[in-house]
Amino acid sequence: MKTYTKPSDAELHKTLTKEQYEVTQHEATEPPFHNAFWDSKKPGIYVDVASGEPLFSSLDKFDSGTGWPSFTRPLEDENVERREDRRLFMKRTEVRSKHGESHLGHVFDDGPAPTGLRYCINSAALRFIPVEKLEAEGYGRYLPLFEHDKDESKATSNRTVATLAGGCFWGMEDILRAIPGVLETRVGYTGGKTKNATYRDVSRGDTGHAEAVEVVFDPAKLSYEELLGYFFRMHDPTTVNRQHNDVGTQYRSAIFYHDDEQRQIAERVKERVARSGKWDGPIVTEIVPAGEFWTAEDYHQKYLEKHPGGYSCHYLRD
Repeated sequence: MKTYTKPSDAELHKTLTKEQYEVTQHEATEPPFHNAFWDSKKPGIYVDVASGEPLFSSLDKFDSGTGWPSFTRPLEDENVERREDRRLFMKRTEVRSKHGESHLGHVFDDGPAPTGLRYCINSAALRFIPVEKLEAEGYGRYLPLFEHDKDESKATSNRTVATLAGGCFWGMEDILRAIPGVLETRVGYTGGKTKNATYRDVSRGDTGHAEAVEVVFDPAKLSYEELLGYFFRMHDPTTVNRQHNDVGTQYRSAIFYHDDEQRQIAERVKERVARSGKWDGPIVTEIVPAGEFWTAEDYHQKYLEKHPGGYSCHYLRD
């Protein structure tokens, strides 16, 4: 069996980014929701970014709502050490890799069954090995863990992503998440060039980003064309950079397509809406390639579910 050791400090400085080094060597914490793996659902394993020792599996990963990758258990328990941590004037349990001695994160006792544990881990401490590369990268012994996933590949592949913008994302998400066939939603910022965009940045109106909703849906239950039918009913696609009282480029109407098929469908639906006669003015909805999507702050997620009766200018028109 392969052995794993901690590289020298000089090697770590060469191979790790500044953030990876600070997290693994100086117990830093990366920002929630703005890290590599917090919402990743790809099958594979996570190894120590420094030593390569196997730590966690996607099979044990769950959405904890915290904005960091969370697992119910380690992949190899002997590779994860637990230590008492009182750095923030409270008692916590730190987890570190045994051989790489990397700081990973902390473990809490508020996780789901079957363990009741939540390993809250920094993405910067991890390197992801997808199933298809396990053998090539020397982790082939973990392939049998994913055989059951292969049998269910059709079921798990029935997930398609759409990215839509049409004014304040609170109201849009509230309607979208209730549509039959929609599996997940999250609000954020896309279409501009500002990296790690925040609400404060986007609200200035000069980042080029639009408030948008990323929608994961099951195409066997809801087609992309049907989803766009809802989209054109829930906002006014004739107002440039405006929805009701919300004014600015961040409130523009836009469809961010993820492939050429989505582009063709979007153009077809837009043309159909334009010819329908339901709107007095021309349809100004942009149809542009999807770019990086910056997840909005947690308090924006499912805002109207948390604050019933809160502000919204969205509704489904007949």
